[in-house]
Amino acid sequence: MNIRIFFTVLGLLSALCVWSQQTERRYLSGTGLGDGVTWQFYCSEGRNSGKWSKIEVPSQWELQGFGEYTYGRWYKKKGVKNPSMEEGIYRHTFRVPEDWRGKNIRLWFDGVMTDTDVIVNGVSAGETHRGGFYRFSYDITSLLKYGAANKLEVRVKKHSGNKSVNAAERKADWWLFGGIYRPVWLEAKPQTRIEHIAVDAKMDGEMKLYTELKGVKGKENLTAALHPLGGTDVCSEVRTWEVGHDSVFAHVWKNVEPWTPEKPRLYNLIVTLRNEEGKALHRTSVRVGFRTVDFRPRDGVYLNGTKLVMKGINRHSFHPDGGRTTNKELSIQDALLIKEMNMNAVRSHYPPDEHFLDACDSLGLLYIDELAGWQNAYDTVTGSKLVKEMIARDVNHPCIVLWSNGNEGGWNMATDKLFYRYDPQRRHVIHPWADFDELDTHHYPAYLTGVGRFTNGYKVFMPTEFMHGLYDQGHGAGLEDFWARYTAHPLFAGGFLWAYSDEAVRRTDCNGILDSEDYNAPDGIVGPYREKEGSFYSVREIWSPIKIKPLQLTPSFNGRFLVENRYLFTNLKECSMRYRVLSYPSPLQSRAEGCTVDSGRVNLPALEPGETGYACIAAWENPEIREKFFSKGDVLELEAIGLDGKSVCTRTYPISFAKSYFEGQLASLKRTGKGCCVNEADSLITLCSDWVDISFRRNDATIYSVLRKKDNRIIPLKDGPLPVGMQMKLVSLSARMEQRGDAVLCARYRGGADSVVWRLRPDGLLKMDAVLLNRASGGGGFDDAFTDNAILNFGFTFSYPESECTGMRWLGRGPYRVWKNRIPGTNYGIWQKDFNNTVTGESADKLVYPEFKGYHANLYWATIQGKQNAFTVYAATDGVFFRVFTPDEPRGRQDGIHTMPDFPAGDLSFLLDIPAIRSFKPISQHGPQSQPGTIRIKKGDEGLKLELAFDFL
Repeated sequence: MNIRIFFTVLGLLSALCVWSQQTERRYLSGTGLGDGVTWQFYCSEGRNSGKWSKIEVPSQWELQGFGEYTYGRWYKKKGVKNPSMEEGIYRHTFRVPEDWRGKNIRLWFDGVMTDTDVIVNGVSAGETHRGGFYRFSYDITSLLKYGAANKLEVRVKKHSGNKSVNAAERKADWWLFGGIYRPVWLEAKPQTRIEHIAVDAKMDGEMKLYTELKGVKGKENLTAALHPLGGTDVCSEVRTWEVGHDSVFAHVWKNVEPWTPEKPRLYNLIVTLRNEEGKALHRTSVRVGFRTVDFRPRDGVYLNGTKLVMKGINRHSFHPDGGRTTNKELSIQDALLIKEMNMNAVRSHYPPDEHFLDACDSLGLLYIDELAGWQNAYDTVTGSKLVKEMIARDVNHPCIVLWSNGNEGGWNMATDKLFYRYDPQRRHVIHPWADFDELDTHHYPAYLTGVGRFTNGYKVFMPTEFMHGLYDQGHGAGLEDFWARYTAHPLFAGGFLWAYSDEAVRRTDCNGILDSEDYNAPDGIVGPYREKEGSFYSVREIWSPIKIKPLQLTPSFNGRFLVENRYLFTNLKECSMRYRVLSYPSPLQSRAEGCTVDSGRVNLPALEPGETGYACIAAWENPEIREKFFSKGDVLELEAIGLDGKSVCTRTYPISFAKSYFEGQLASLKRTGKGCCVNEADSLITLCSDWVDISFRRNDATIYSVLRKKDNRIIPLKDGPLPVGMQMKLVSLSARMEQRGDAVLCARYRGGADSVVWRLRPDGLLKMDAVLLNRASGGGGFDDAFTDNAILNFGFTFSYPESECTGMRWLGRGPYRVWKNRIPGTNYGIWQKDFNNTVTGESADKLVYPEFKGYHANLYWATIQGKQNAFTVYAATDGVFFRVFTPDEPRGRQDGIHTMPDFPAGDLSFLLDIPAIRSFKPISQHGPQSQPGTIRIKKGDEGLKLELAFDFL
């Protein structure tokens, strides 16, 4: 046949398209979660089985109260021979309009788990479809009654009749569901029609259209026009091509803007099939982005000539209330949350809902589209069909930069070539976790992986899973080390964190509890309902495209600091930054909240991607102005704003360090007293004031009791200071009064501590000044080392009953707890947390973030809020970690293995070092910031000071 194609200006198109016949779609189901249509339903086994009932479509039938729940690792459970294997029968009556007579009608299913047989008006619509993650259709033109009622019956088998489908999809680390879980619709087209279009649109405007046409007679034409979404039309000259049976058409569009994840420019391509007289026969449209993707062995993955570094995450289509039935709103929400973490890429283990790909196209997220196969592959016949179905649906999405054939061994190499056959863009195909075809995607690498690969190799590398986020592990914890090491290497193409959300499903068979199958599915950086974990903000900071280089504010700071442009396509001149100088009070002042004492704009340099230069707070180049605000402020806040006007990162830096801050606050204390005294007994020494009495044990110099006199109430802080990470032996204990009225208790030790001096002031404030690590021998008297060889925690600990605590308000880094390798993402400020007992990833029904318990960085002060026994502690030493109680271990953890490092004894601790938390690999295989500290003491060292003050009033 000879078919001409015209690429025209809009005016010509509009004049001719008024008679065109567009594709018509009518939904037989709803569109997704929260929008269902009621069908008749029969379930063969399990709950509500053996009888006809009703079900919402689309849905997973387990969530609708039918059948049984099964997690995909059922085969690892003792005594379990098979997963749940219900079959469902759906029935629905629908009408087809009379004016559809003479058209081609197809019945489309966007996703059914797992085997599907379709009967229309008592007649089979075609062969069984096998595979749960793919769009498929049947031509039912000849089976319909036009202008009348039609009966649809859909028979669904949850467990496939094909062993390879079950191995690929249903022996997997995810929940197994059944049912019609994505929409169902009718699609009507004219008999002479455009069946399918695949577009290859390059960054320079060159476009090739690969068309599948039906019912043509040989003299038809195609016209095409391009509409920028939200903009004016692109005009081009009229061109005519005479082509053969390949139906491939080419044109170069002028004045197009390329698609990138930072500027995702999209166009609507309208293609019309016409007869030789110019009458429009059929019109269709496809959304396209102009970009050029190519993989260059021993070089990288390129987009529009720019080497990509993908900052990605693995996301499944999942919601607690719908299983894999989702909706457009959820897809947009997820895409926005992923963008908020400064990520630019996503991967899944199967094709997602198309509305998620639409969101990636429009918001700017790169995507790796994967044929399912958790760790086992489809057979060649089945896999070949599913590859074709996946690519037919997804081929035109500009967000897709790579194809993936299975996961972790779940590929059939016989189907690799089909990706290139069906994709005119010939995007590269990967085998995730394998070193395959010049791209090494090894999963869960150690920091020093490996011999002849990654940073020690010569191939492009991109771990498609790393920093496993089980419970509170991984993700942002340790990421900074890995990322710095990888991005320094020219062959690094990016990495994908595991995983996006905790996959806890609503158990309709267990009173609606949320179930993540113990340790199998709580791997998310967000919770089931997208609650943000601490790593959310760590990743956001580490992956910020505007990177502020390490900065410490000193008296010589002149407002200039280094920034790096970590965008791929954007000059920093398109971005902005603003600053605020913040003043924060303490409970020693009458003012309760912080305030802004200065704010303004930061001048960013015009840096190309990868460049580093100086940003400047212009007003601060004047020393008098700078000193004015420094004298009033405690914290400098810098907020970077991306080219879309949204914040990409907020960093804070102390202006007032701990000792100067505390002394400044102390000067405003109005409370006074008549003086203190010392009472000594056989076993106790008590420091007394008008406000409080503090009793210490003679045998170990620890606090025995704290009495608040105004209400004669015991404040239950006691049993400290006890050493953490070191040994210390009490040598002497003495008490004295000083002329200014202070009562002083001095404890001297051998070991890691030299001395601890307690000073009770007449105003009731109790100060603790400790000197640590100033003697190489520790003063003698130890057979072995007096500090731990590997320092996990180091400092002092006290007891305080958890049952008495109702919350905490503090000044320091927050609001999330930290680990040694997960401090980024926290900022200086005054924070409030009510007490909660959240177990990260497990407390799905009572998931309150930030978690209350754990380590809190850079303490300035904290008020432990009690039922009637609140008190405040101040740190006059920089870098103190405040440990608040011990988080519970998850009940569902594997074999009782601890998911967190051990916490110190006691309840409240003041520490100079804390442990890191692991990811999939042990701490020894993480980077330097995750490693335990070591202690070296040399003659002449002044040692470390740990200075605290307690206010029990």
